[in-house]
Amino acid sequence: MDLSPPKPVLDIALVGCGAVGAGVLEGIAAEPALRVGQVLVPAPDDARVRDTLARLAPQARPRRALDPDAPAPDLLVECAGHAAVAQHVLPALERGIDCLIVSAGALTEDGLAERLEQAARRGGAQARLLSGAVGAIDALAAARLGGLEQVSYTGRKPPLAWRGTPAERDWDLAALSQAQLIFSGSAREAARRFPKNANVAATVALASLGLDRVQVRLYADPAAHGNQHCIDARGGFGELSLSLQGQALPGNPKTSALTVYSVVRALLNHVRAIAI
Repeated sequence: MDLSPPKPVLDIALVGCGAVGAGVLEGIAAEPALRVGQVLVPAPDDARVRDTLARLAPQARPRRALDPDAPAPDLLVECAGHAAVAQHVLPALERGIDCLIVSAGALTEDGLAERLEQAARRGGAQARLLSGAVGAIDALAAARLGGLEQVSYTGRKPPLAWRGTPAERDWDLAALSQAQLIFSGSAREAARRFPKNANVAATVALASLGLDRVQVRLYADPAAHGNQHCIDARGGFGELSLSLQGQALPGNPKTSALTVYSVVRALLNHVRAIAI
């Protein structure tokens, strides 16, 4: 007979119920130590939101924002885009709620990183940026402590993954027959101009030399299968070169499936006896 006390259940507020949010709900559905109690969305009565929750998290309540008078969740997880960071993460940190952030590119907004830090300090909480669609973030962050000299990031996606971005104004994306450089500049500017496509650039920069020192090149490439990420770095630690080809989410060609897996991994690490 097992007399050990039951594992505590981590109560989660999930921000967003799109392709990433739904993928996260599916990824943690079988873990009894994780419970999504609230899902924060602009339209709680939207039929697609209701259907998704009925299928993947029937216990979750759709809401527009955290109820300030209700018990606070243990963790807030942002999976909804740049605007959600200021709208939901900032007040959660003020309340002392730890937060996981997918939309690292939001920190390119002037003053937002400082506001997040101040809110976290006042609330005694922590905001953690997730690696999202790319790897080697832990290595870059460690190498920064030993002295990084140069970091660059190159991203390639199929042309139609750049629809709805400034690239659509400058090129006929559907007619491209070879790789087209659509952006070259700093990680800060990349994330500002392509907020739904360049979270990886911001994440690489924030883990390494900063938003203004990491150089970024973005390509619309008809030969790209999925979303391709390349990082090159050198410094006192040695040299690093990463090439990763990620499959896009079926419901969102702008986002890599690895983004969902990075959130699921972070949540599972919260409740597992051994985490890596």
